[in-house]
Formats: sequence, C-alpha cells, structure tokens
Amino acid sequence: MLQDNFGRKFEYLRLSITDVCNFSCNYCLPDGYDCSGARDFLTVPEIKTLVSAFAKLGMKKIRITGGEPGLRKDLTDIIRICRDTPGIEQIAITTNGFNLEKKIAEWIDAGLTHLNVSADSLDPRLFQAITGQQNLESILRGVDKATLLGINNVKINAVLLKTFNLGQIDQYLTWIKHKPVTVRFIELMETGNNKEYFADNHVSGEFIKQNLLAKGWTQVIKDKLAGPAQEFYHPESKGRFGLIMPYSTDFCKSCNRLRVASNGNLHLCLFAEQGIDLRPYLTEDGVDQTCDALLTAMTNKVVGHELAKNFTGATTHLAMLGG
Repeated sequence: MLQDNFGRKFEYLRLSITDVCNFSCNYCLPDGYDCSGARDFLTVPEIKTLVSAFAKLGMKKIRITGGEPGLRKDLTDIIRICRDTPGIEQIAITTNGFNLEKKIAEWIDAGLTHLNVSADSLDPRLFQAITGQQNLESILRGVDKATLLGINNVKINAVLLKTFNLGQIDQYLTWIKHKPVTVRFIELMETGNNKEYFADNHVSGEFIKQNLLAKGWTQVIKDKLAGPAQEFYHPESKGRFGLIMPYSTDFCKSCNRLRVASNGNLHLCLFAEQGIDLRPYLTEDGVDQTCDALLTAMTNKVVGHELAKNFTGATTHLAMLGG
C-alpha cells in the first residue's frame, strides 16, 4: 500500500499521457499549446509497466488526463491496458470532449467506467470566449451519448471565473434538474503563468456552497476513491452539483491522489517542485523496480500545498499535469 508519513493512503492515480491540448482556454493556455518543446511522451509498454506497479501497491483508480488525452491515437489501447490490469477497479478520463461524440462508444468498449468533461459555459458564445472553440453542441451530444451508453458517473467540470461564468450557476442548476450528470465548479488556481488573470478572476466557492445548503441541497458522503470535490444532491434534481475548493481549510487533509506526468515524472502534489523521474524503471521487467522507487518517493510527500502563500511550484499551467 502506498502511504505517506501522515497516514494518508493513495489508491487514485492521475496519469497524464500528453501535455498537448487543442483548446486555448484563457485560464490555462490563452496563446494555445507551445509546440517548441520535446514531446517524448510515455509509450504504451511504459504505461503498462507503470500501471502494473501502481496496482501492485494497491492503486485502484486510474484517471487518464492530458493536456487532452483524446489527441493520442492509442488512448483506447491505454484504457484497455488499465482494464486488463488486476486490481484496477475504476478507469476514468478527463477530456475537453472535442472527439467525445465520435469516440465514447469505443472507449467504453475498451473499459472506461468514469468520464469527466470540461464545459466552462453552457452558452456557446461564452464557451468560445473562454476556450477559443465553437464545438459546445458536439461536446454536449457526446455527454448525452455517454449516459445513454451506460456511464453513470459523468461529470461536467467548469473553472469558476469571476468575470465569465460566475453568473451562470443557476443556468447549470436548471440544466441538471432533468439530466443525470454532476456539474462541478473548480476554484481557479494560480500557476506560474496566470498571476494577473488569477487576480482578476479568482473567487471562493464557499458562498456557493452556503447558497446550495440554504436552498435544500444536501452534501453527499464521499466514496473512498473519490477526488476532492464536495458534492450535493437535491430531491428535485436528477443531477448533482459539486465544488472543488483547493483554497479551503484542510483541503489536503484527505488527499488520496498521486500524479504522473506524460514524461514519466512522479508528482507528489500538483503544486510541488520538479517531479521524480520514473522512466528509467519503466522497462518490460521493471515492475518491482518501479514499486521500490514509488515507495521511496512517498517518504518525501509533504502535508499540503501552499497555494494560499502564492507558491505554485513547477506548475506553469494546468495542462502540464491535467489538473
């Protein structure tokens, strides 16, 4: 079992398979992806060794992220590897949904069990203003298709932005009244390259939580493999509403997640310094060596991030690690 010095157990891996993204969201990559750097991403055999090692140490949930994971043509193969690894119970992806409508059936057939889709607005014009894209309708059709095909854990992620979508919360609540999905607003996090944007757009989600409670929403008890979201249900709504508030007190207390970047670096925290290189161990027969490296690395995990002190570590933008 992967456990740190504070007694926290880790059964949830966020695995980035690319840092490339084809959206230009104004809170992350406002100028689009920088293609000048090396793109030597983990190969399918390396991912197989990595996932096997984590599973051997008790990892039960794999979330495949990017950048945008749907840009990798072998994403279906990667999902299948996770499905075929003993011990892995949940396989999720986080995607901007650009090819969701076309690919979701294939991904489900390969073993996908959970789906998170980014949709920072339900208004096509505002969606384009935030993301630089005009395909909101296709994304939402893909979400509907996923629910029809049996994915019961579809989540819609929206970054909470003071000057853009803060006034649209009621629209989301109306939307989920007859739709069995969970909408989650995520507090904007400061990174190395968004400091001015962060100052203009960050807002705490705590007042939204209090409004939900006042309107009869009830907080859901979290599953042990769930992420950091606080989720709420209402008897008159088919869907749920969630908040991810990394600036809240004790946010890191229940941390159960580790991250591996697309270059093979293990990150013990989204906002830590440079990661720990696992790639030398990810050979065909390197499962045991990878396990040893992971166990050693866990002794260095700190109690929590220092976002409140404006410390963002090596994270220059969220596409680096998929959030």
